[in-house]
Amino acid sequence: MTRVALLPSAYLPALGGVEELTRHLALTLRDGGDEVEVWTGTPDDRDPPSRQLLDGITVRRFPLPLPAARPGPLARSGPGALRTMAALGRAVDEFRPDVLHVQCFGPNGVYATALAAWRRVPLVVTLQGETVMDDADIFERSTVLRTGLRVALRRAAAVTGCSAFTLADAEARFGLARGVGSVVFNGVDLTTGGVTAWAGAPDAPYVLAVGRVVEKKGFDLLLAAYAALSPAERPADLVVAGDGAERARLVALAGRLGVADRVHFPGRLDRDQVAAAMAGAELFVMPSRLEPFGIVVLEAWRAGAPVVATAAGGPPEFVTDGVDGVLVDPSDTGAFSRVLADLLASPERRRALAEAGRARVADFAWPMIADRYRACYRTAAGHA
Repeated sequence: MTRVALLPSAYLPALGGVEELTRHLALTLRDGGDEVEVWTGTPDDRDPPSRQLLDGITVRRFPLPLPAARPGPLARSGPGALRTMAALGRAVDEFRPDVLHVQCFGPNGVYATALAAWRRVPLVVTLQGETVMDDADIFERSTVLRTGLRVALRRAAAVTGCSAFTLADAEARFGLARGVGSVVFNGVDLTTGGVTAWAGAPDAPYVLAVGRVVEKKGFDLLLAAYAALSPAERPADLVVAGDGAERARLVALAGRLGVADRVHFPGRLDRDQVAAAMAGAELFVMPSRLEPFGIVVLEAWRAGAPVVATAAGGPPEFVTDGVDGVLVDPSDTGAFSRVLADLLASPERRRALAEAGRARVADFAWPMIADRYRACYRTAAGHA
């Protein structure tokens, strides 16, 4: 039995990939006999530390003000940072973790690295593509965060990444020693209940894309490829589900491309709505300009949807092109459009992709992924 403090960059009730994967990892570790707590940030750095039970897991929240490199901001943030470190130290005394496991490095990782050194608790760092996918490019702008990640990667007892692509970026830009990191793919919950019909589905068959509506997710590239289809090649509408800074621009783009009457923007969907929407889709498409992994691919496989995914980043490491998915360069509008046209014209091929995806997703069940992390914890214990 291992006592694990998981330190994600964010946690429930916030919604997102890191929040969901941390929740499932915590529950799977607990169900396997480990003791787990989640330590994460407060909604506002001015909030006091708090503690609650979610899904039977103790969740502790701490203000995580990121110290600044310049003297003025540093003086203002310093007292708050010291109070947070004291609160984290008390949490160590109460829970006595065998390992601190950072999921997605941010201010959480800076504090975890300092705490691990201070209290001599082994540190495991898991990279989820945050160095390349942050909407604000924070690692380019923050000297403290950039330096903190370098220190953490050097001091961590174990480093994992959601893909070899993610680890290669850490090696190239943040000083991770070559070959030190190991890939632990993300998992998906295969025990979800029966999926009902999606109440928000359009009347026509539809192609589905889901995610944060930001530039890096490439939904504008999908719109361009969809608009390039001839009317005869377009038997399905397009649904782009999610919210974000680019949504208004996408709505306007659909109008300029002449497909506004065929494109739907239902906004953010909850996890049950996403599962239902995927189950009813003719195709699921992930058109990101860059994607470190792509949990939505696993969710689409689980739902029985045929998948088209970007070839940029991590997806080629787990999607077998032409077997359980089709990989595309989303910036090549002509090639992307031809893939959509070919698949929409071939129910047999879509069915084969979906069946292969259903078989492949079993390799990403959370008990298997949790066992990979347990191996990392054993490695970390050897460095204590």
